[in-house]
Amino acid sequence: MNKLDPSLLSSFAPTGSLRVGINLGNPLLASLDGDTPKGITVDIANDIASKLELPIAFTCYQMAGATVDAVKAGDVDLVFVAIDPVRGADISYTPAYIQIEGAYMVKNSSPLTKNEDVDAAGNEIVVGKGSAYDLYLTREIKQATLIRSTNSQAVVDDFMSGSGNVAAGVKQQLESDAQRYEGLRMLPGRFMVINQAIGTPKARVDFEKVTAYLSSVIQELITSGFIADAMLRHKVQGAKVAD
Repeated sequence: MNKLDPSLLSSFAPTGSLRVGINLGNPLLASLDGDTPKGITVDIANDIASKLELPIAFTCYQMAGATVDAVKAGDVDLVFVAIDPVRGADISYTPAYIQIEGAYMVKNSSPLTKNEDVDAAGNEIVVGKGSAYDLYLTREIKQATLIRSTNSQAVVDDFMSGSGNVAAGVKQQLESDAQRYEGLRMLPGRFMVINQAIGTPKARVDFEKVTAYLSSVIQELITSGFIADAMLRHKVQGAKVAD
């Protein structure tokens, strides 16, 4: 099961190793244990490399945008990123393996009480540059202004330093970062759902066949409970296995 035609390996992993880009900008999916990456995405990548009997090499990036740039440039063979139509011009996606909520945070003194209040003239939303949330809000926000932090990890610190009046990002990361401060609250619910998937470069020969193979792997990992077990093992909360 989940066999890749050997003739496709030279396209998928041209160096003879599976080079994987890991986005550290989303702590629900990956983080560092010393210098070693760990998390759901690392577990999935190791499983793929094992199935293909390939050595694996990880390169870590601090934000999604840098991870996307790396796969587009051919520096890595696959990445774990949010499905987005803008990125989709250059990246071929598998179906989602996990879904994550995007949420807003404000100060207790803010008059904003619900997500629908945010897109109004005068509001400034702080968001991680190049993140899926940045891409989504760039398309959807009509009246408010976006302020882009260097990466998602910097959003709350920038917000508390005086940038903007709304912070946007992964719900759990915002809540975690907010523990360093007082006087913050989340707006109820979510403003979007992020579908996380494996991405490979469309510039490669036979990328459609490679994506079909990886899609079959993802389906197996969902069906077998591998993804759910990885979420438990890495204590991921506020996300769910994709349908």
